[in-house]
Amino acid sequence: MSTTSLTTSLPVPDHADRLRAALLAAGFTADGLLDRLGAPAYAALARSETVPALRATRGDGALDALVRLFLLQQRVPYEQARSALPMDEALADGWVARDGDGVRAAVDVRPYGGPDGEDWYIVSDLGCAVGGASGAGGRGEGVVLGVGGASTTLAGLTVRTPVASALDLGTGSGIQALHATRHATRVTATDLNPRALEFTRLTLALSGAPEAELRTGSLFEPVGSETYDLIVSNPPFVISPGARLTYRDGGMGGDDLCRVLVQQAGERLNDGGYAQFLANWQHVEGEDWKDRVRSWVPRGCDAWIIQREVQDVTQYTELWLRDAGDHRAGPEEYQARYEAWLDEFEARRTKAVGFGWITLRRSGADEPSVVVEEWPHPVEQPLGETVRAHFARQDYLRARDDAALLADHFVLAPEVVQEQVGLPGAEDPEHVILRQNRGMRRATKVDTVGAGFTGVCDGTLSAGRILDAIAQLTGEDPVVLRDRTPRAIRLLVEEGFLEPARPDGRG
Repeated sequence: MSTTSLTTSLPVPDHADRLRAALLAAGFTADGLLDRLGAPAYAALARSETVPALRATRGDGALDALVRLFLLQQRVPYEQARSALPMDEALADGWVARDGDGVRAAVDVRPYGGPDGEDWYIVSDLGCAVGGASGAGGRGEGVVLGVGGASTTLAGLTVRTPVASALDLGTGSGIQALHATRHATRVTATDLNPRALEFTRLTLALSGAPEAELRTGSLFEPVGSETYDLIVSNPPFVISPGARLTYRDGGMGGDDLCRVLVQQAGERLNDGGYAQFLANWQHVEGEDWKDRVRSWVPRGCDAWIIQREVQDVTQYTELWLRDAGDHRAGPEEYQARYEAWLDEFEARRTKAVGFGWITLRRSGADEPSVVVEEWPHPVEQPLGETVRAHFARQDYLRARDDAALLADHFVLAPEVVQEQVGLPGAEDPEHVILRQNRGMRRATKVDTVGAGFTGVCDGTLSAGRILDAIAQLTGEDPVVLRDRTPRAIRLLVEEGFLEPARPDGRG
């Protein structure tokens, strides 16, 4: 589908409040859909499989009409639609259009549950609610996608402390801007695609959220030298030959768009501000990927970079050819496009592509903390508080030498449990594992001293006093033990197993 075949005139939000009231009255919400469709059909809809939902909404009620109209893109009889919507306003504002004696939706309107139970709606192009294996399916370079796994991942990662200003760069249908309105006094949303900004306006209006300042342009060009307390972006990070699809292809060579985005974010952050991105990066022959991404971190910023997934160049190529619908082209055309991708990777000596999360925090530290790690394991969203706590721990550790660390008191993080591993009936375990049941869900093996130390960290005794007691029990030299243990304590604090105790003795 070319851009000219997309809807040329989008709805206007003039009566969005009345439309929202009607949707809520009919139960057209995330919870209402789950109740009406049932868990299997609801889950299938998230995969862009519509048949179970069609079978579940054969009635003539208002909720069935709205599901078939906005989620399944079915023609609905006029009178049935009128029972669910303020039809005069919906037609006049362009949310629906007449089709004989029925109506059809002009846009996809998808219920979305906010973090505190808010009933929100994400508005996007018809048929482009992300979820199925076919993605946008070649629907045109100007297409605006709905909410998908990547966008919800970023929303869960974002630090949600109250701020004066937030920037959603590459807003798309507006999900990040919508979340930001909950805790930012001023929200600015930008996109290279003007249609995306109109969809963001619709998303905010239909969700009953405050308006955002909308600006057209690429990267930071629309905001100039303005600075923010929070910057979020789910950018068009796909590494591809050319830039056919605005919604996903960066238009720069290789991973340059992500590099430039990260490098330029530092000077747009206020002191203490966060910038959080999803990104792809190349794994180049003869180069450590960690060094590559570490070099992107701007001066004056701490960083936490997590690689979640790696695909070789053939897997990566096939994924995004399917996303564009190229797998439905003729064999010769498909082969030519596949070859073009592999030629591009070969020219750049790229053997694989990594996907992950990048968080910057403007600290101004002389010795910034830059943590780059691979973590493909399951995590528990939302992670915003986990991210904030990570940087708080970096501040804490940076301000303390070993002597100060041993003078401090610690508590075991509340979600940490201890596991002992060994042969059944053995007097002592072979090793002890500390495991987090929330957040990053890390696990780390500790020795006898580490297990004993963490086991008594309740904030009562200083770290040094605990080590002295362990030395007395084990017969070790307390001076040697004090000398070799701070490094292990630092790692346990850095990874969130131990927390500095507050004056009341708690973490």
